[in-house]
Amino acid sequence: MACTFLARFRIKSEKEADFLRLVAQMEEIAKEEPETLAYKFYRLDEPGMFAVLESFTTEAGDKAHMENPKNVALIADTIACMEGTYHREYLHDIG
Repeated sequence: MACTFLARFRIKSEKEADFLRLVAQMEEIAKEEPETLAYKFYRLDEPGMFAVLESFTTEAGDKAHMENPKNVALIADTIACMEGTYHREYLHDIG
C-alpha cells in the first residue's frame, strides 16, 4: 500500500534562498528513486510556510528515500532551515 503524506512547515526568512536551492536538488534526486511516486514542494499562502507532498510505493520506500546517500545531508540542511519542526498529515486511498 502506498505511503503518502503532506508535510507542512515554516522556513526562517533568512534561510529561504538556501531552502529553495536544497529542495530543487531533492526533487531531482527523487525522480531517480524507483519507489518514489510523487515528491514536490509547494509554497503556501501564509508567508514563510511551505509544504511537501510525498508518496512512495510503501513505507519502506519512504525509509529508502530518507536513507538515500544523496539525500542525507540535503535533508539535514533543509531541516536546519525550518523554524520549529514539520507536521505530517497522512493521506489514505479512499478505494
